[in-house]
Amino acid sequence: MSDSSTNAGTVSGPGVSLTKKPAKRGRDPRSWLRVTGSVGPLGIATAVLWLSIMVLLPLAALTVNSFEDGWSGFWDAVTAPRAIDSLKVTIFVSIIVALINVFMGTLIAWVLVRDEFPGKGIVNALIDLPFALPTIVASIVLLSLYGPQSPVGVHLNATQPGIIVALAFVTLPFVVRSVQPVLMEVDKEVEQAAASLGADNWTTFRTVLLPTLAPAIISGTGLAFARAIGEYGSVVLIGGNIPGTTQMTSQYIQQQIEVDRPVNAAAVSVVLLAISFLTLLVLRVFADRTARKEQEAR
Repeated sequence: MSDSSTNAGTVSGPGVSLTKKPAKRGRDPRSWLRVTGSVGPLGIATAVLWLSIMVLLPLAALTVNSFEDGWSGFWDAVTAPRAIDSLKVTIFVSIIVALINVFMGTLIAWVLVRDEFPGKGIVNALIDLPFALPTIVASIVLLSLYGPQSPVGVHLNATQPGIIVALAFVTLPFVVRSVQPVLMEVDKEVEQAAASLGADNWTTFRTVLLPTLAPAIISGTGLAFARAIGEYGSVVLIGGNIPGTTQMTSQYIQQQIEVDRPVNAAAVSVVLLAISFLTLLVLRVFADRTARKEQEAR
């Protein structure tokens, strides 16, 4: 075995040859091997600047514009009867869609992870299609399929079920992609142990799998709800835009812009942003607490 130099040279051994760089005086000779995880002040400043330009400044401008007529003008805009009606419709259908995603998203994730069938790869790719497909295209497709001239005899045009179908289409990937990786990491030996003790499939799922999957299900459902709250393209045609019945808040905002009431549109937009932000904030807090509990359990 060859000797190694303390400052420079080659460290060698059986099957190993590592050329070592000279160490500078006053520094740890092994410091050249270290990899730090910090990006430094310049990286932080760049990230903050980009976030400010792309997110914070537009949101600040929107908020300032919404209060152009003062607090009373803002309050009148967000409490107008049609604004309230659109918010009620939006929140109601978004909750329904989120609940549908809890069941169907988890079921689809289960099938993709636990079952093998022809065309599984194609199905997996189709799950992400709503992320790539322009939502207005989805609205056109749904209108052709479920509109007045429906080839399948199902007429959902200008109805809340039609909006629910459209929103379910665009929010489908959220729960599936949240649950799928967690389900892949579940230890099957625990399920087998529960089955050997006489637990049926439902009991095993409820007592063994559900506690593990619950954080992912809740996270995906919250993201789906937040997406549905602000959706416009997929409902613009199939929804019908009937005030008090099928008019979503995004459509109401568009209507206010068309009638030259940008301040009202900005005010209602701030309400939508607040709902979405609070939803995401709750999800973030929940995720942090879950991660902390898992670390304590370890």
